[in-house]
Amino acid sequence: MRKLFYAGVAGIIIYEIAKVYFIMPMPGSQQMNSIDLAYFLHSWRWLFRIVFWSMIILGSFAAWSGKQKWITLILLVISGAVTYGTNYEMAADTMFYQPSAVILYNASQNKVKDDRLVIGVEVNGEAKAYPIQYIGYHHQVRDVLGGKPIIVTYCTVCRTGRVFEPIVQGEQDRFRLVGMDHFNAMFEDEKTGSWWRQANGEAIAGPLKGQMLPELPIAQTTVSQWFALHPNSKIMQPDPTYQAKYDSMSRYESGKGRSTLTKTDTTAWKDKSWVVGIKAGNSSKAYDWQALQKKRIINDRVGDTPVAVVLAADNKSFFAFQKELGQEFTIKNDTLFAQNAAYNLLGKSVSGDEADLKRINAYQEFWHSWRTFHPDTQQY
Repeated sequence: MRKLFYAGVAGIIIYEIAKVYFIMPMPGSQQMNSIDLAYFLHSWRWLFRIVFWSMIILGSFAAWSGKQKWITLILLVISGAVTYGTNYEMAADTMFYQPSAVILYNASQNKVKDDRLVIGVEVNGEAKAYPIQYIGYHHQVRDVLGGKPIIVTYCTVCRTGRVFEPIVQGEQDRFRLVGMDHFNAMFEDEKTGSWWRQANGEAIAGPLKGQMLPELPIAQTTVSQWFALHPNSKIMQPDPTYQAKYDSMSRYESGKGRSTLTKTDTTAWKDKSWVVGIKAGNSSKAYDWQALQKKRIINDRVGDTPVAVVLAADNKSFFAFQKELGQEFTIKNDTLFAQNAAYNLLGKSVSGDEADLKRINAYQEFWHSWRTFHPDTQQY
């Protein structure tokens, strides 16, 4: 029976650590293709706990009757501490909380600085912006836009934002941050317990594996650029409860954060180099951020799709458009020119009766993240 106690202690410690190891940024864990194992450990967590703690309880009487009671007591304390720590102190949704309320102001009331970066989204004529400094801590913010429920997500370890409709099996659902896979945030839906990847909205484990969340068009811009293009927009304000967390994110946008997970490589095509990623049809391509800063506009193709990738004069806001074959764009004072046509940074014609340009979602992302989730990507 004494052996049963020691086996139960070893089992619960190994299990609880393994359950966290595969879904948190620990040495080696994020390089493995271990999502199925991680989901198995999570799904059967109560069975593992019942078995191991039953072994501990049944064997503890024999262990306690021995001469070295202090060893038994220490092992019991360690088992309890590991179980508590891995499920509370190290759980993703207890490290990063949702705002208690999403506070939104218009341009005249806004307190967020003009040069801060936002993830902007527009639905049915209504526009809102969400500062990266805030959503980077929260990882997801739930809101309603243009009559639609949305979740605004951001993964700081991937350096990329997405906006989805939280629709699971045709119904609105709620999501919690459960951990990460290959350094990308994962969310678990309440309805089925499936795990969803932030980088593309795909269910990667659980009953809905392979399904996708509906994604909305977004733009990453400065506050001032967003309001210039969307003067009637509202912008998220800081939740005072989490001001200290926001302050710790103050250097993140510039790439000067101190964390090894979020710091920036200063040369091109390194793991933490910034790229702008575009997906068109079944093709994808990455554009080095430094090259885009030098060129300001890149006329190119992604697969068979002619595209233009544009950086605004603020050196931070970027956009991408689908264009006609052979069409070449130039940019001056944040206005796009092609032949006798001119367009603003939303692709709207400002020179006459020409049709507006078609926007394409473009994402700023760490190179390691883009190439992981787009393994066939090309490099510009």
